[in-house]
Amino acid sequence: MITTDILIIGAGPTGLFTVFEAGLLKLRCHLIDALPQAGGQCSEIYPKKPIYDIPAYPEILAGDLTDKLLEQIKQFEPGFTLGERAETIEKQEDGTFVVTTNKGTKHHAKVVAIAGGLGSFEPRKPPIPNILDFEDKGVEYIIRDPEFYRDKKVVISGGGDSALDWAIFLTDVASSVTLIHRRNEFRGALDSVDKVQELKDAGKIIMITPAEVKGILGTDKVTGVSLIQNGGEEFTIETDHFIPLFGLSPKLGPIGDWGLEIEKNAIKVNNALDYQTNIPGIYAIGDVNTYPGKLKLILCGFHEATLMCQSAYKRIFPNKKYVMKYTTVGGVDGFDGTRKEAPKAVVKKIE
Repeated sequence: MITTDILIIGAGPTGLFTVFEAGLLKLRCHLIDALPQAGGQCSEIYPKKPIYDIPAYPEILAGDLTDKLLEQIKQFEPGFTLGERAETIEKQEDGTFVVTTNKGTKHHAKVVAIAGGLGSFEPRKPPIPNILDFEDKGVEYIIRDPEFYRDKKVVISGGGDSALDWAIFLTDVASSVTLIHRRNEFRGALDSVDKVQELKDAGKIIMITPAEVKGILGTDKVTGVSLIQNGGEEFTIETDHFIPLFGLSPKLGPIGDWGLEIEKNAIKVNNALDYQTNIPGIYAIGDVNTYPGKLKLILCGFHEATLMCQSAYKRIFPNKKYVMKYTTVGGVDGFDGTRKEAPKAVVKKIE
């Protein structure tokens, strides 16, 4: 069984920053995430998209933000259980918790912080009769590694930011990129739409609109797709991969069955104090929670994580008084023996 002070469910930006704030309080953290890597949506859905509202970063790619957060918490040596979903929770007689994943991994913690973003995500799948037969055989709903498509023929379907951005990105990777949308108008960022138009004019993207994919061709793997255009014309095109990017549906998943107070698919918390749920010892921070005036911003998640850790410290050490010191004064001591501190002033006697 894995033991820790704070068990964080969700390894997105808010969950990762929680490790830093907990580390300042000498509290150890372990994170669970259903995704195979840390970073949440920033790594899984839009790693190449810029974020503009992170303090001190006029612009930073979502994937780079994850890398910076991982670098920031490295000295606090967090543990990770990745590729597993938190399934059940049991409160112990001493007030601690045991959380078990869908793969049977057990975690024992004094405090649980749910930082699951918008919850677990399930791709919105187009109503194509045989699409399930080709999942992981040429049909992918999320692009994890662009190099996987190196020198391959790729068909992307969708009209939003993800479809546009990946169509643009893969022109330098795939041997051919075809973008299919059921309308002539796209609902993505204007500069992305303009860029796709430029690439189409340059012959680097094949655009077919308005049209829809109605079937997938192949036996053991995808070899092509069948389409129908708005006028009713049907035809097929060859491809190695079909990637329908119609967004993801957020779901709380098993967490919704833990006895927490839920409002509109989010967890209600006490924002007047510490973002604790209706179950003492279980907190919810970041996009997964709700309260009057809630804003779903990474910045707000960082703030909530900071106050939550202060409350967690008081719960774990009820007889200890913590005196907050600014990192500029007290420095940062890692569990790995490293220390970060401001250079000491040099005192020199003048003769």
